[in-house]
Amino acid sequence: MFIGIDHGTTALRFASDTAEFRIPREKATEFTTTDLERICPVEEIEGIAVCYSMGDAITDITDIRKVKNRGIITREGAGKHTGGGTRVYDEIAASGIPAVVIPGIHRGSPTDPRFKAYSHQTSPEKLGIAYEVMQTLGETFIVSDAGSNTVSLLITDGTITGAFDACVFAPGTTHGALDVDAIRRIDRREETANEAFLHAGVRHTIPEDLQEATLALWTAMEIASLRLLAPDAPVAIAGSQAPGIAAEVSRLIKTPVVVYDDWVAARGCARIARDVFVGGVTSVLGLGIDR
Repeated sequence: MFIGIDHGTTALRFASDTAEFRIPREKATEFTTTDLERICPVEEIEGIAVCYSMGDAITDITDIRKVKNRGIITREGAGKHTGGGTRVYDEIAASGIPAVVIPGIHRGSPTDPRFKAYSHQTSPEKLGIAYEVMQTLGETFIVSDAGSNTVSLLITDGTITGAFDACVFAPGTTHGALDVDAIRRIDRREETANEAFLHAGVRHTIPEDLQEATLALWTAMEIASLRLLAPDAPVAIAGSQAPGIAAEVSRLIKTPVVVYDDWVAARGCARIARDVFVGGVTSVLGLGIDR
């Protein structure tokens, strides 16, 4: 059995190809490996693929025993910090179960260099989404993950070309890019930059009756911009907001949109674990494997 772990904004999701469960991030501070028995007996687990935070200190899919500082440069910066993801990572690392850590995409990653205008493109769990989507949409596609944040990726010929992180373009429900008002609040020391990021989503900036339409518009714009590089690429949307915005996104970009559920990242990570440990793959989405 192979398990993928999605380190999401509100919860950690655990999935195999037959079962799944989630733990809210605050509750994940109590995680032990015996929790994995909700999927299968621990002794039957052949491999795990773990996501942690931004994954910005590694560029390859890497054996967890080789990874320093959980694969990140620092815990400081954009995002919500509860300790649940740290607990899960450390328990897996100490368990002796074979495990790999999935990197984020950043300036050190093998993407189109033009995307490196920004330091960070996407966190690791989005690669799980992309790997799962590739099984049905083929090797060239665009996928947008719309939830607490919105992140979109372009995969070309089975390789990640580039992505837009939540700090850069489309807002999600909670997170978004920092606008002039946010910069002023930061300069006045009313908020830290991270607090401003956590208050830049549509739930904080847009009247309730326009939030879904706003999210759909910005997600569509993000997808449309990636289609400059792949005009005929099929499009998928994942994440908690996908069912609500898919029809409007499809109307705006004039292209059918395939919708995936909240489990696609964890399932994709489980597929990565399977392919790394027994599938004999030498790369995943163009990323190297360091075992």
